[in-house]
Amino acid sequence: MDSSILPVSAEDGPVYTHETVRLEEGLELECGVHLAPLDVAYCTYGTLSPARDNVILVCHALTGDQYLGEPHPLTGKPGWWNRMVGPGLPIDTNRFFVICSNVLGGCMGSSGPLSIRPETGKAWDSEFPPITMHDIVAAQAKLMDYLGIGRLFAVVGGSMGGMQVLTWVADYPERVFAAMPIATSPFHSAQNIAFNEVSRQAIFADPNWHDGHYRDFGAIPARGLGVARMMAHITYLSEEALSRKFGRRIRHEVAIAQPASSSPSLFGEMFEVESYLRHQGSTFVRRFDANSYLTITRAMDYFDLAAEHDGDLAAPFRNTSVRFCVVSFSSDWLFPTSQSRLLVRALNRAGANVSFVEIESDRGHDAFLLEEPDFDRTVRGFLNGAAEHADLRKGIV
Repeated sequence: MDSSILPVSAEDGPVYTHETVRLEEGLELECGVHLAPLDVAYCTYGTLSPARDNVILVCHALTGDQYLGEPHPLTGKPGWWNRMVGPGLPIDTNRFFVICSNVLGGCMGSSGPLSIRPETGKAWDSEFPPITMHDIVAAQAKLMDYLGIGRLFAVVGGSMGGMQVLTWVADYPERVFAAMPIATSPFHSAQNIAFNEVSRQAIFADPNWHDGHYRDFGAIPARGLGVARMMAHITYLSEEALSRKFGRRIRHEVAIAQPASSSPSLFGEMFEVESYLRHQGSTFVRRFDANSYLTITRAMDYFDLAAEHDGDLAAPFRNTSVRFCVVSFSSDWLFPTSQSRLLVRALNRAGANVSFVEIESDRGHDAFLLEEPDFDRTVRGFLNGAAEHADLRKGIV
């Protein structure tokens, strides 16, 4: 094993460390491929306690990465959860040691399609083996082993991150004290699989796709990946949020720029919502790899905890000692509250200690990334309450 360490002090944010660890022994994937070596890139925030009992693993969503609390190195934009993680924030780095790793299959340092394949000396590209949520979590568990962390105080994550939270509890129940799955589901619905497939087809249709070996041609399927991002981003928002932010407003400067003598153009004007989606697509291709997008969306599609236990969703959680807080948002139609309630009922049947909160919000699925005071209070209250309970039962964490 080896690692490269880069300690950084983020201005007006938490002090963090970025590290990439290479685990030579690799990982046996569910598909039967032995992936070696295994690289895991991650960031840490806060201070690890002498007992190593204050660790919170934050699991990122589909298009996230390990940079949750500091500026992203490629875009310069604030970390995707910088409003939640830091000194005095709901996930308080004065109290907790926070870890966030780039998922297996990702494109920000962890093993994925951009990694060099030992047998060929070239990048895996589209030949990277298919992975599952269990593989993603197994890679994180290997990282915890490397760091000498036997048990996590808490695992927290939204959307695909919530799928990882549930998989942690299902696969390593003895290694988790508290779990907070947010805006997620114990399975990927047919509707969500359909959205993912449309996004993938957009990538495949790009003339620069080249069967996934686009880098050999000095190209990237930017148009297809941009459309995939646009498609996905629509599902992250609610109709109310889109109407409030954009309505049917037109960017008049586009129309004014058209010469007065020219004939009217079908697309001479641009609605503000169109401009917004195009911006989302164009910025996304600067930081994300198309093959990673395909790999990770497919891992989400495979996810179905009940199907893995003969249709019994309670089975993977039966008699668990993990404390749960399940959170949904009222306007989230990508991972609706009904799916969270299904999970909560299964946890109740399994005898789990579970609380459930539905946050009233009109911001859709992305609400867990935005300013929502009730959500902030829920996260802070659950983590602090669980920490107090852990302190009363010495040695369990």
